[in-house]
Amino acid sequence: MAKKKIILLGATGSVGVQALDVIAAHPDLFELVGFSFGKNIEKARDIIQTFSPNLVVAAHENLKTQLLDEFPSIACYSGQTGLTQLAQTQDYDVLLNAIVGAIGVLPTLEAIKLGRDIALANKETLVVAGDTIMSEAARTGSKILPVDSEHAAIFQVLQGVLPSDVRSLTITASGGSFRDKTRDELVDVTLADALTHPNWSMGAKITIDSATMVNKGLEVIEAHHLFGMSYEDIHVVLHRESVVHSMITLNDGAVLAQLGPSDMREPIQYALSYPKHITLHHEKPFDLTQIGCLHFEKMDLVRFPMLDLAYRVGKLGGGYPAVYNAANEVANLAFQEDKITFLQIEQLVTRAVFEHIEFVGQSLQQILKSDGVTREKVNQWIVELAEEKGS
Repeated sequence: MAKKKIILLGATGSVGVQALDVIAAHPDLFELVGFSFGKNIEKARDIIQTFSPNLVVAAHENLKTQLLDEFPSIACYSGQTGLTQLAQTQDYDVLLNAIVGAIGVLPTLEAIKLGRDIALANKETLVVAGDTIMSEAARTGSKILPVDSEHAAIFQVLQGVLPSDVRSLTITASGGSFRDKTRDELVDVTLADALTHPNWSMGAKITIDSATMVNKGLEVIEAHHLFGMSYEDIHVVLHRESVVHSMITLNDGAVLAQLGPSDMREPIQYALSYPKHITLHHEKPFDLTQIGCLHFEKMDLVRFPMLDLAYRVGKLGGGYPAVYNAANEVANLAFQEDKITFLQIEQLVTRAVFEHIEFVGQSLQQILKSDGVTREKVNQWIVELAEEKGS
């Protein structure tokens, strides 16, 4: 396998750190030539010293200035413009998008325009701009290689299967931090409660999204675009153990599933090494005889209304999925900052979706405008909620 040059967006986040572990484990196969990071300049320094990349993008200008002072030989950019510049670089093979949020859309699109392969952990890219992304990838020959464990599982079991032979997809969901709580019991839950995920160690945003089930809703929309399946043929089941990562059902009733331990390095590595399965260093033990039992339950869409709403916005298409995502990004952060309660995340997202006015045609530019308008509105509603609470 020829050595692949990698650009990594979101290098200091949970997925990014695990991606770096994969890259470091196979220096003969992968080379990090550029990366982006948010605020963690200490980790960024470590990455520069360890991997010697040529290009770095910082979230803020002041961090860029610090790095240039310390590492004058590298090219350093900042902000959304910097992400685009990084993606437009000519000398790389794969862009691994592990950034969180809709900010990942435009750099991914730029990489696709160059025909680069995309290892995609940023589900918002397809939620916001799925039609544009997939059509542009078809035009340039860019491969979209899923990194989310659920989509990576489906992608793996689809290898060698005719698309016309697939009846449906089934995405598994752990249920998140509050899977055993009733709606009434969610009234007083705290941020610390929400961040205690039973199965996975992830960043705060995704862990909270798992608790609201927004994360699974985004995955349903992403699966629709990745695999060309109708929403009626994409199912979600509650699977507490997170051992079966997802499955497909064929026309003859055969069900193919991908199983494994909760280790994000496996789907990350497969996306980078595709189409080969190479040795995973320090592989986690996996023994079904030790696991014993696996449990599956029907999803309760009344208990998890954000999943139900995701199906609705996905079917509506246009700007609706972007509005759903944008409202959630703002509300999720507000909950982290103790500005709203957990259940108010749902209320704000629902209100944003129902008040959205669709543009005719819905070009990507219009969709991104809807994204921006939604963020402004939801931020204003959060201010109003704080004023009501204080009065």
